[in-house]
Amino acid sequence: MPPAPDRTPPGDQTAPLRSAVPRRVHPGRLRIDTAAAIVTCPAGHTVPLSPASGRHHQRKALFGDRCACCPLRERCTTAEADRILTIRPHHDLMAAARRQAVTDPAWQADYRRWRPPVERGVAWIVARGNRRLRYLGTIKNDAWLPTRAAALNLRILIGLGLTRTNDTWAISPSSA
Repeated sequence: MPPAPDRTPPGDQTAPLRSAVPRRVHPGRLRIDTAAAIVTCPAGHTVPLSPASGRHHQRKALFGDRCACCPLRERCTTAEADRILTIRPHHDLMAAARRQAVTDPAWQADYRRWRPPVERGVAWIVARGNRRLRYLGTIKNDAWLPTRAAALNLRILIGLGLTRTNDTWAISPSSA
């Protein structure tokens, strides 16, 4: 079986925005102005944002019958009715973080530096049947997770040469 093609972007560039549904307009292509409370779609239709409501204080943009004869409808929505866009309260912060992730080389370097060890740590925690919580209730699980993390850290330190001599712990220098 041939190896899978490398999907990482060349150089220091990050991957472009991609829609979750192939051949559809990515929600990032909509112009959302939360201060002016308006949303403009790629076809140029502008609709107002509703006031924040509900348990999560979401705002909605209802495109209504503007979608009915829009030439981009097939690329914009799969809904039988018209498109409804939901905006969360922290939309502006999330959009700023996404822009930083795409444009800031220092952020990208930190991300490349720290993501692999974090992902590895999470993989170690969920390994060997630990994907689900072991106990019912938060008190027991709040005790279990730090214990699991401490055991994994101890395993790593022993692998690095942790020894105890005369009540003193030390990591022996590598014999490379």
